[in-house]
Amino acid sequence: MTETVILANAQLVLPDRVTPGTLVIEGGVIRQIDEGGAVPAGAIDCDGDLVMPGLIELHTDNLERHLTPRPGVSWPHGQAILAHDAELASTGITTVFDALRVGSLVTRAKGAGEYARQMADEILEAHKAGVLRISHRIHLRAEVCSETLTRELEKFGPEDRVGIVSLMDHTPGQRQFADLGQLRTYMRGKHGLTEEEFLAHVEAQTALGNRVRATHEAAAVAAARHYGATLASHDDTTAEHVAASAAHGAKIAEFPTTLEAATACAKAGIAVMMGAPNLVRGGSHSGNVAAADLARAGVLEVLSSDYVPSSLLNAALMLGDLWDDMARGIATVTAAPARATGLADRGMLAEGLRADVIRVRRFGNAGSLRGTWVAGKRVG
Repeated sequence: MTETVILANAQLVLPDRVTPGTLVIEGGVIRQIDEGGAVPAGAIDCDGDLVMPGLIELHTDNLERHLTPRPGVSWPHGQAILAHDAELASTGITTVFDALRVGSLVTRAKGAGEYARQMADEILEAHKAGVLRISHRIHLRAEVCSETLTRELEKFGPEDRVGIVSLMDHTPGQRQFADLGQLRTYMRGKHGLTEEEFLAHVEAQTALGNRVRATHEAAAVAAARHYGATLASHDDTTAEHVAASAAHGAKIAEFPTTLEAATACAKAGIAVMMGAPNLVRGGSHSGNVAAADLARAGVLEVLSSDYVPSSLLNAALMLGDLWDDMARGIATVTAAPARATGLADRGMLAEGLRADVIRVRRFGNAGSLRGTWVAGKRVG
């Protein structure tokens, strides 16, 4: 049983408003919410700081950065998982869906090999051992343009805490890489390919994608159902892409690249998720639609930190300012991702819900984290 924690003289970010009040945490859940500025005996005086639900991260590449801190350097997996977990806790993230690629190129000299099953086992082992500060689930990024997707998906089951399966199609000329010039810059910069190697890659991947797309998409959709996971689309670009995603049963659209696609997703009831770095930077690093434009259009529902964990909190605060509605901005990183993935026990400050709570002080357009509680236990 966790200790009783009372957070008083706080600006509580409730589902529909921000109001002065006191939050009582007991037994790992939110026991009581009182509005007003009183500071009961034994309470932590929050001095007017924001107190809000812990952040929920649906799509992050951060673990990969810890696994390979430099090109060609492989870090011990256990240490990488713990460092990743600690970093997320330090940014206010209390629930994460760790993104692992499934679908590999095993016959290519420079192809990406299989790793997801081993990494999932190590994450689940750390979870079982109780050494993780925050709540971890698995997000399988199903790479359609690959050689091994079906067999890798078959290695997972309902017991593996798989919460999201996303359909990723990185075939040259498709979606994010519809512009081969951008793909050239990405591939040659990341992998050091010569022009001849790049052209050979495009030819081989295009042929592979055209050959396996239908089979692999069907396998990923079936796997998501088998696991009980939420299905997500990725990089929808056209209304036709969105129609296909809706037909598959997608509930989340990760990073639609155009206003057309995002608007179609919203009309289809698919939650539009954009990268927080896009909002913080003022635009997409790859030339796609700006998250701020989708926010102004009223179709942005969920934010993801993507490759900068600290961006999640700051972008949500920025959205609160943009919309002049802080409760709505914070919901994009709390209630909305919880709802999209069926996590009914968290994501809001409400009596009876899990006490994943953070305390934040505003600093310009950013936020300074001053306390993190996960299921009532202080972890930062």
